[in-house]
Amino acid sequence: MSGSAPAVTPLVPLVPQRNRRRAWKQALIGWSFAFPFVALFIVFLAGPILVSFITSFTDLRSTDIRSPFGVNFVGFDNYVDVFTDPTFRKAAVNTAVFVLFGVPLTMVLGLLAAVALNQGVVKIRKVFRLGFFLPYVTSIVAIAVVWRLLLGTDAGLVNGLLDLVGIEGPGWLTDTTYSLPSLIVMAAWRNLGFSMIVFLAGLQAIPTDMYEAASVDGATSWQAFRRITVPLLRPTLLFVSVITSIGYLQFFEEPFVMTQGGPLDSTLSVSFHAFNQFSFGNYGYTAAVSYVLFLAIAIFAFAQFKLLRPKT
Repeated sequence: MSGSAPAVTPLVPLVPQRNRRRAWKQALIGWSFAFPFVALFIVFLAGPILVSFITSFTDLRSTDIRSPFGVNFVGFDNYVDVFTDPTFRKAAVNTAVFVLFGVPLTMVLGLLAAVALNQGVVKIRKVFRLGFFLPYVTSIVAIAVVWRLLLGTDAGLVNGLLDLVGIEGPGWLTDTTYSLPSLIVMAAWRNLGFSMIVFLAGLQAIPTDMYEAASVDGATSWQAFRRITVPLLRPTLLFVSVITSIGYLQFFEEPFVMTQGGPLDSTLSVSFHAFNQFSFGNYGYTAAVSYVLFLAIAIFAFAQFKLLRPKT
């Protein structure tokens, strides 16, 4: 008698309908928590970015807000106007000078202050750290009042001291030769505390036994700084350089509260120029200026990452 073998049913794991509903429910709960952030991101960040980008290719003005159907697409005309505008070119040169001199000055002063605090050269560290960092968190209006008292042409403290030794002080904020350097010094003093705190954190992360070994080998303080401190501080240098450069490329508050971009546009920045054009109702042109500035910031930051990134 020949019998057939019983059929073997493969064991295929089946997901019960209950588990599927549970998975969908968990996913729904997760998205419900994420929805407020996504909604805020779209409404307050992604949406305005998209609208401003589209605006940069139109001739939108303040008079068109109530009748947006009269707005025309102008292609790259706004961008052509930006690069052919002598006022924009003047603002771009001022911004470049502000960055090229202000960033190194801020970083050098911050690093020197951090090294002095880290090595115990300065006593009462907490007091000095607070003193250096306080201008960074102080209102720019209050800082402007102080610096106007210092740099005033007739009653300024600096010119008063120069007058005591028989030197006629210049118009620090009213002379085209000195106005931009004065704002650079003011900005470096204001941002010194931020770079100092970051550098101090980086210095304290360097193992002390490396300095002890270098001292045993007869290395001087300068050699230890150049061979140990600077290489190990490259990530911190990169961070401070990028953050400070981004802030200085957008510098607006200093000329706004101190000089209003004058005298003769000698302290006019790209951001201030965009602000002025926005005030005049040139929304399409303003959007184009903003995206040119964004592209410059991106290129500058990328170049710094290439030059200062730690070597592996």
